[in-house]
Amino acid sequence: MLGTGTSQGVPVIGCDCEVCTSTDPRDQRLRTAALVRFAGRAIAIDCGPDFRQQMLCAGVKSLDAVLLTHEHNDHIIGLDDLRPFNFRAWAEMPVYCTERVSAELGIRFSYIFKQENRYPGAPMIQRHIITAGASFEVFGLPIIPVEVLHGRLPILGFRMGDFAYLTDVRSIEEQELKKVLGLRHLVLNALHHKEHHSHLNLEQALALIRRIGPEHAYLTHASHSMGLYEDVQRELPPNVTLGYDGLTFRASSPGRPY
Repeated sequence: MLGTGTSQGVPVIGCDCEVCTSTDPRDQRLRTAALVRFAGRAIAIDCGPDFRQQMLCAGVKSLDAVLLTHEHNDHIIGLDDLRPFNFRAWAEMPVYCTERVSAELGIRFSYIFKQENRYPGAPMIQRHIITAGASFEVFGLPIIPVEVLHGRLPILGFRMGDFAYLTDVRSIEEQELKKVLGLRHLVLNALHHKEHHSHLNLEQALALIRRIGPEHAYLTHASHSMGLYEDVQRELPPNVTLGYDGLTFRASSPGRPY
């Protein structure tokens, strides 16, 4: 888990609440993102404004692909920092996203995708269009897209073997929920304790975890209003962990059927 915070991160600029001033590193959260390693490969899930720092903290020297959940700034705006990986491998970076997200990338990063008079130091990105209804493979790793609603915006989560990553969820339809049954590991967003229009709060996240029934769940996208890590963790069920930056766990091998 490269980052487990909201779009503002934690600490929030100018805030002196007990979480933002905590010295516990588990209370200091970069913007939400993750890294999946398998068979000598590395795939990033989302590429937000803290991407460079996250790659340095995780010691990532090579990256093979990027999966994008949706087009909000805290999930895509770090794409320019893919350049060092381009330069090391001298190859385009495969980026997997929906058609809608791809179109938004073309607007926000027009200098990357322009065909004429292209700046030679711009990132080299190869877009691969994916949809919620079709599984795909990345270097032999089968991936099932899972559509969830971020408020009213349909976005994607991803299932890989017995692991699924769902962030920025507010609701999920029954047919999509079936895609994530039988998990060992689930990453799911939980913003804070109050109702929110586009994110699950803690109570709603725990209810969804009970429906999905993973062996273990890890909460992400937590705001400073969630509370101190130690206080929140004490109140969680035994199979639920409040995620923190740098947390790692091992899922099944990529070849395991599901």
